Amino acid sequence: MQRHYFDHNATTPIDPQVLDAMMPALREVSGNASSIHSFGQDARLLVESARLQAADFLRCEPKEVVFTSGGTESDNLAILGAVRAAAGDRKHVVTTAIEHPAVLQTCGQLEREGVTVDYLPVGPSGVVDIADVSAALRPETVLVSVMHANNELGTIQPIAEIAATAHAVGALFHADAVQSAGKLPLDVDTLGVDLLTISGHKIYAPKGVGALYVRKGVEIESIQFGGRHERARRPGTENVPGIVGLGAACELASQRLAVESARQAALRDRLEQAILSQIANTWVNAAGSPRTPNTTNIGFGGIEGEPLLISLDLKGFAVSSGAACSSGAVEPSHVLLAIGLSREQARSCLRLSIGCGTAAEDVDRFLAVLPAVVERLRALAPAGR
Repeated sequence: MQRHYFDHNATTPIDPQVLDAMMPALREVSGNASSIHSFGQDARLLVESARLQAADFLRCEPKEVVFTSGGTESDNLAILGAVRAAAGDRKHVVTTAIEHPAVLQTCGQLEREGVTVDYLPVGPSGVVDIADVSAALRPETVLVSVMHANNELGTIQPIAEIAATAHAVGALFHADAVQSAGKLPLDVDTLGVDLLTISGHKIYAPKGVGALYVRKGVEIESIQFGGRHERARRPGTENVPGIVGLGAACELASQRLAVESARQAALRDRLEQAILSQIANTWVNAAGSPRTPNTTNIGFGGIEGEPLLISLDLKGFAVSSGAACSSGAVEPSHVLLAIGLSREQARSCLRLSIGCGTAAEDVDRFLAVLPAVVERLRALAPAGR
């Protein structure tokens, strides 16, 4: 059975060129990058070369790039590190209701530490209102954290405007750019961010590596202990092969961005149009908002997304549902609830995310199979759904 991957927002395969770049670090360079002997300096050279590649990708200075284990750690370091480093006892953070759990749960930890957090609504557009951001800001606001692009909807937030609004009251601004990296241009000065998160496995690098941009002059407190690596911001022996892979992936992403964005957007649009025209009682969530070119989130009335996901997987198609399994219970997506869907509607959604390896033939085969699968599940659904 041929298999077709429509879940690139969850993770991407390692690009062969990225793997080739990593092989010397795996086979030949065995030293600790913090050692001063020649073995260590060979490893250090690879790390710093990758730092240059990441800095070029983000349009920043190399010393502003901190390598981490991935997006979750970068979000934790940015949010906890910035808030804990801030002076004063009264501290306030602003974020949105549709952030990734790496942000939402980190903000929850801050609340347990006595920090006040406001979670802003987004409405059907999936985009936060600048007026809501402005109204939420206070003199004690330390940090505003808003994702650049949503992982479920693909909706793009007005990051530069939000950053300027935060800076007007002296707050720092952090953007989780895990889902926008490689899909949208990332220029930290244009965006106006003080802190920005990326993750390797979303841009065809290996899992277990990421980076945090920290603007020069911004103070963050380390949230781990055990060494002075990464300018004392992230202790631990450097993951040299992973870092090399991330650097190579950043360079490839820069080279491919314009062509791939246009190609993937055309495939995504064709996919959406065909589903809406061929299958009744379907809709695209946040369809009128600016979105990343590879992402669509589609509701299928009358059925649940989880059985649809499983049925498609049995046919060879990997997709993602609008529900999450927690402690054995399937819960609707907090993002879909935040844009105003009912719990039943939220459970009926699928996210389709295409990537560099997705061809027109993959879309054609998916469209050839999907209508019959939906029809069969609707026929099996309990009366009244």
